[in-house]
Amino acid sequence: MKSTALHAPVVLDIAGLALDDDDRRRLAHPLTGGLILFARNWHNRLQLTELNAEIKSLRPDVLVCVDHEGGRVQRFRSDGFTQLPPMRALGELWMRDALTATDAASAAGYVLGAELRSCGVDLSFTPVLDLDHGPSSVIGDRAFHRDARVATMLAKSLMHGLLRAGMANCGKHFPGHGFARGDSHHEVPVDPRTLATILADDARPYEWLSTTLASVMPAHVIYPKVDALPAGFSRHWLEDILRGELGFTGAIFSDDLSMEGAKVAGGHLDAALAALNAGCDMVLLCNQSIDGGAAVDALLGDLLVAQREGRWQTQPDSEQRRLDLLPQSAPLPWDELMHQSAYQHALERLP
Repeated sequence: MKSTALHAPVVLDIAGLALDDDDRRRLAHPLTGGLILFARNWHNRLQLTELNAEIKSLRPDVLVCVDHEGGRVQRFRSDGFTQLPPMRALGELWMRDALTATDAASAAGYVLGAELRSCGVDLSFTPVLDLDHGPSSVIGDRAFHRDARVATMLAKSLMHGLLRAGMANCGKHFPGHGFARGDSHHEVPVDPRTLATILADDARPYEWLSTTLASVMPAHVIYPKVDALPAGFSRHWLEDILRGELGFTGAIFSDDLSMEGAKVAGGHLDAALAALNAGCDMVLLCNQSIDGGAAVDALLGDLLVAQREGRWQTQPDSEQRRLDLLPQSAPLPWDELMHQSAYQHALERLP
């Protein structure tokens, strides 16, 4: 059954360890559909669980997200959280024993998803589907492998583990950030290859996982032989290629609109409008709640005005795609999870 509710496309953040009155007001805004957590929002499991419980008491439908991949991108690392290996470790294991590596990837997905869910987190932006071409320092060991086939099989195995934990997934960064040398946090990376080359290599996991991926995050990378705009602001990349040619039907998140790679689309409002009009269902604005959060308030207010003026329109399925990412089952409480045989076995299978 499809939702008829107003589409809530904005994923915002909060400054501290608990909600303040401004956070509560923003959560109540009709365009707020998600909240992304960072290491600054973490003290311990009790604090995180109570924070997420209050978020859900105010907005049961809001999607609580985090970048929690393993390796150097893992927001919660103490008070019992398993420090997961970088995904490259799974690729290295594949080279020694491919089937053991797929089992280890499923174990990593289950541990990752079950631990987060027990503390009230709905979704982690994982797996990274970028290929390890070598020059990209921002990707590096976050990638499974250079070979798209290996990356696909390990990602699918990791997503199987997430699914067992009741968590959806997000493949990133479409169509691939691994070849571009630049870091889109600090500059606008450029990938000079042709569309045919990209589709035959870096974008293959998205084709092969088109029925498995629940959501996708495009790259703030410009592929000038395909489009003058970064992929996340390109209707050609998102609608014609990702949805049209590759058959993807899930949710599309923009990458963080505050990153340097997004600034080619303009300020926060212009970038959000560009992303939504290109085919994104959700737009992220991160690290802007600090120092009062004026940028967050401006985006929410200006985006609402822009919608009334017809400068962007809700896609028919966007809200349902967002809601479909919410867990459909209750999580195991932490103490029960720690004694669960499936969880204990998964820990043993980690590389």
